[in-house]
Amino acid sequence: MLQPQLWVSALEIGLFFGLLALAYYLVFLGAGLFNFAIGGYAMLAGVAASWMTTAHGVAGWLAALLAVGTTMAVAVLTEVAVVRPVQQRAGRGDLPALVAVAATLFTLQELAGTLFGFDPFPPPKVIQLDAFTAGSVHIGSATLPLLGGTLVCFAAVALWTGRTRSGRLMRCIGDDTGVARLLGLPVQRTRILVFLAAGLIAGVAGLLFAAKSGVGVGDGLKWTLSGFLAFVIGGSGSVWAPLLGGLLLGIGYVFIPLYLGGAAFYYALVAVAMLFFSLRPEGIFVRRVRV
Repeated sequence: MLQPQLWVSALEIGLFFGLLALAYYLVFLGAGLFNFAIGGYAMLAGVAASWMTTAHGVAGWLAALLAVGTTMAVAVLTEVAVVRPVQQRAGRGDLPALVAVAATLFTLQELAGTLFGFDPFPPPKVIQLDAFTAGSVHIGSATLPLLGGTLVCFAAVALWTGRTRSGRLMRCIGDDTGVARLLGLPVQRTRILVFLAAGLIAGVAGLLFAAKSGVGVGDGLKWTLSGFLAFVIGGSGSVWAPLLGGLLLGIGYVFIPLYLGGAAFYYALVAVAMLFFSLRPEGIFVRRVRV
């Protein structure tokens, strides 16, 4: 457990999982829904940016803007064309909407594979920093952007949800959408804003992590599950809770296979999920509601 290079890897993976969990947190907070297409948004951003920069020579900054803009548009389309019609037909039931967003994930994977190919993509050339060595630790070119991007995203969401009128309105609507509609609050507009922000964060996460290790179309499902579990572990009681959940999951991702074997992580993943779902489904941090 004292290998510093492994802790850097755990940090990188944990930051990425934390960003995905933050996207889950936003949709859950503002729409009361688990958006199982989050990993698909991240995958789409990474694949699109890699395809543009490595196969077609598009400038890195332009590829990043186009890729993240695409994920934001897809996220809004998910709410307008998938979640909203399904919820209107199904009434108050959440299961049809959950099935619909899960189907959206697989649709995104097939669509990305058809458009860009199913072979793994190399890291997109959107980050031009040089790797360096600090003591015995190698810091890759994607490490600092991933750290900085994560902190900026979490700080921005914390300020938005805690200090702005739209952020407080989002939390109010997420607590009880029915009452919010009766009060005449802008429910649909706020939900679109929530999905838009989640698409932005997921797209940034996909870009930053793909710049470290590359990306494949099949990563969408793995990233969706990892981000969801990080959100479950951290809970919804604080904006920073998803980051804690992601870091804990990243530590397990690196060190459990090292000491217990390659397949042990997936068994541990199932055990942790069952533990939290059965004993603490609200996660480590719980939302407190004043009565």
